[in-house]
Amino acid sequence: MQNRLNAYRETHIKTASQGKIIIMLYDESLRQLDTAIHLLKDNTREYDKVNSAILRAQDMVTELMVSLDFEKGGDIAQGLYSLYMFFNQHMMQANMKKDADMLSTVRSQLNELRTAWDQVVNKAQNGGQNSGGVNVAG
Repeated sequence: MQNRLNAYRETHIKTASQGKIIIMLYDESLRQLDTAIHLLKDNTREYDKVNSAILRAQDMVTELMVSLDFEKGGDIAQGLYSLYMFFNQHMMQANMKKDADMLSTVRSQLNELRTAWDQVVNKAQNGGQNSGGVNVAG
């Protein structure tokens, strides 16, 4: 059963559009931050799990950074790069301090970006004016 699930996930990722992959990266970073925030707010001493979740969230944000196309994305890509750098630095500080509020701030901002990407991708898929695809920053 686990093998079939892994095969499904792999196929889902391989066949996803560029915009959908970006949304998946946001979704995974949000899930990982939710895990870390939940553990910290429960006053857990499982700091290894908190650390792992934050590091995975940082990995997702790093993937978003390397997917940026500065040539096509211009100022928008540069602005996103700066935000992603801020997020990773903030998550690193939150990890050292084990500060759930700092993580919540990053999570809120990542969620806003995820919502915006979702709207852009859905507009492109539904025949919006710019139906040529999504490549502003990804």
